Amino acid sequence: MRQELTSLIEQYETHIHGQSLNIKLLLASILTGGHVLLEGVPGTGKTKMVRTLASLLGGTFHRIQFTPDLLPSDITGSMIYNMKEGSFQTLKGPIFTNILLADEINRTPAKTQAALLEAMEEKQVTIQGETFKLPDVFFVVATQNPIEFEGTYPLPEAQQDRFLFKLIIDFPSLEEETKVLREVIENKLNFQAIQASLDMDTFYNIRKEMEQVTIRDSVLEYILKIVRLTRESEMFRFGASTRAAIAIGKASQAWAYLSGRDYVTPDDIKLVARPALRHRVQLSPHIELEGATVDQTIAELIGSIPVPR
Repeated sequence: MRQELTSLIEQYETHIHGQSLNIKLLLASILTGGHVLLEGVPGTGKTKMVRTLASLLGGTFHRIQFTPDLLPSDITGSMIYNMKEGSFQTLKGPIFTNILLADEINRTPAKTQAALLEAMEEKQVTIQGETFKLPDVFFVVATQNPIEFEGTYPLPEAQQDRFLFKLIIDFPSLEEETKVLREVIENKLNFQAIQASLDMDTFYNIRKEMEQVTIRDSVLEYILKIVRLTRESEMFRFGASTRAAIAIGKASQAWAYLSGRDYVTPDDIKLVARPALRHRVQLSPHIELEGATVDQTIAELIGSIPVPR
């Protein structure tokens, strides 16, 4: 099964240029059953990255464009009266899918954003008092634009905490951007031509196998030291929650599995800690005034903690 996943990553990288690390982190997140917040300026391939993943996994894919007038029922679904049959009928919304792209999630009010909360956490949706289970493999990827704030509704901390990772999509290198430009001009981008590498049943079995990756007690203590220090350090105004420690632990299992190992190392923790923490902590005002970024501060904090042998 691990070999099949390696093959999928290789195919993924042939379609998405310049995002090798983010590709693996996306896979690590879906392996753990987590969700991802993608942040990047328009035109950097966020939608293509998610759509390609759905095609390679052989899963269903839905995209919702979040707007100020979007209603919760537009996401979850609603109940209507069927006059022909004389009974009420449930119409399931686009959330009933394997991979859901919530595009520009910060453009819709908090009430509609909250419609995702139950689904992301409980893997179920309630419509008019009736509860429906979501697929075993259910993955939400929400995007947001970091440079345009007019007409936006910042995500509440409670909802940000529901995301396993916050990934930053940056511009590709000159060589990689040249490949993208050539593919578009030569009309080589065809999602219909992307063949599925796996099916959902196989991927679900891979997830079960990944859960067998072991984490030593000393490595678990290392995770807790990192998370607890974010609460104690003067560099942070608000530290990370217990859910952050769980996120780092699960993500490190997935990263070790993707790396071909059956055990987690401290290096795995260091790699997944930044994307797992950057949306869960807030810098102290004096650190922000010094011009430090969240990523730099997290790296500094992790560097101050002794690595377990």
